[in-house]
Amino acid sequence: MKIFETVSWSVLALIHLLPAAAFFAPALVTRLYGAAPGDPVFVLLQHRAALFFSVFTACAWAAFDPASRPLASVIAAISMMSFLWLWISSGRPAGLRTIATTDLAGLPFLAVVVWRPISERAITT
Repeated sequence: MKIFETVSWSVLALIHLLPAAAFFAPALVTRLYGAAPGDPVFVLLQHRAALFFSVFTACAWAAFDPASRPLASVIAAISMMSFLWLWISSGRPAGLRTIATTDLAGLPFLAVVVWRPISERAITT
């Protein structure tokens, strides 16, 4: 089961890799979101990419360091669940469907990494 946790953390890291890459490759901001350099939204989206790099790093780290997993779980859950909540509450915009689908596909992996430590503690007590 430990390998499944490592795989789950790796999948969660990969989900956040492309949006994180836009921090290092600003042309991705234009390609992914249609914002042009010089546009204030471009700066915000590049900052968003830096935040995704944080989520990516936390998940990648958690794949190999069990001590980092509780915080990484919170970080990944906030990232994914907040986007899904905002997407649904804004009427499920079609232009964001791919992002929502990716986050939805990642929820089972998030559930595994969150549920496993909880269930292990319940068994040992």
